[in-house]
Amino acid sequence: MLALALLKDPLYRSYWLALFTSQMGTWMQSAAQGWLVLLLTGSAERLGLVVALQFLPSLLFSLPAGVLADRYPKRNLLIFTQGGMMVLALFMAFLILTGQVRYGHVLLFAFLYGALNAMDLPVRQSFTVELAGRDRYPGAIALNSFGFNTSRLLGPALAGVLIALFGVGVAYLANALSFLPLLFVLRRVPLGPRGEEGDGRWWREAQEGVRFVLEHPVVRRVVGLVLFASLLGMNFQTLVPSYARLVLGLSATGYGGLLSSVGLGALGAALVMVLTGKPKPERLLLGVFALALAHLGLFLPYAFLVPFFLALGGFGMISVLINANTLVQLSVPDRIRGRVMAVYSLVMLGTGPLGAYLTGLLFERFGGRLAALLLGGCLLLVGLYQLRPWPREPNPPA
Repeated sequence: MLALALLKDPLYRSYWLALFTSQMGTWMQSAAQGWLVLLLTGSAERLGLVVALQFLPSLLFSLPAGVLADRYPKRNLLIFTQGGMMVLALFMAFLILTGQVRYGHVLLFAFLYGALNAMDLPVRQSFTVELAGRDRYPGAIALNSFGFNTSRLLGPALAGVLIALFGVGVAYLANALSFLPLLFVLRRVPLGPRGEEGDGRWWREAQEGVRFVLEHPVVRRVVGLVLFASLLGMNFQTLVPSYARLVLGLSATGYGGLLSSVGLGALGAALVMVLTGKPKPERLLLGVFALALAHLGLFLPYAFLVPFFLALGGFGMISVLINANTLVQLSVPDRIRGRVMAVYSLVMLGTGPLGAYLTGLLFERFGGRLAALLLGGCLLLVGLYQLRPWPREPNPPA
């Protein structure tokens, strides 16, 4: 299997382990942020605003980041973005541990952290192809998704324990320290080639990536599905803490357990991809229906079923993201890969602000169960519409 064969490559193995460590810290911080906002404000709508601000920079920076990824060595760009996120997490930990943190600090941190992440994502996705090679990319994305979702499973649970024992600041500090192995490994990676020099007008170069997405029938449909799935069904950073605290009345440990349920389902989807390999549009649609059913299930007044439905949601979310990402990556020429993945990131993350705020607003207006019913019903309609035949995929680019 390609995924397991990649672990025999010493450089890729070191990169994967360091990335896994960093992702563990990220999920710990994500869990801590949701809990911190609810402690400071007690409002699901204000939590939705924080998550929205964290995703908002994707609208501003994803396309320029794609142009940079095609122009400059991706390793140096990643050192800048990863180092910047480490500094922000360290500063936020200082504010919390010294008792100076306010809701406004969380809003500012979310925006700045989101800006760096918006630049990091298309660069990192392109860097994975460069490091693993085009032929091994399906295995690389399966392996990376496995690590990402293992960290999604373990990180929130560990964060819940740390928050209960030491407070939310320690989770931010753990995230800051988790960047160090990745920065060390990136320094050891050989400097990749520079891309073609542009004409100095980044928006003209970005348009080439946009045109490819709009004109390629399979990529266009995949990106459209990701748009609606992200808008309606992937807002777990708002949904889970709000449902845990405002509907179920759980403690920090219980909240971490619910987030880990999402991670368990996501890990299952990643394992399916590791074992089966090739992405398929049918699995993408299966993920959309799983997300819809997960939200519809949260309408039921049975608390003991909530972990099951959240696990189903995690399975659906990663089924969508793995299959969508791989289908797009295998359809795009290397020359414009960064720009096309920037468009993909823009759609995936750029819908986050509206989706996060919409989820929080529905919680405030209608309550958690009815909000989940409305979101799940809309997503189910999207999935039913997409059951029509898929277009025939053009020959892959050279």
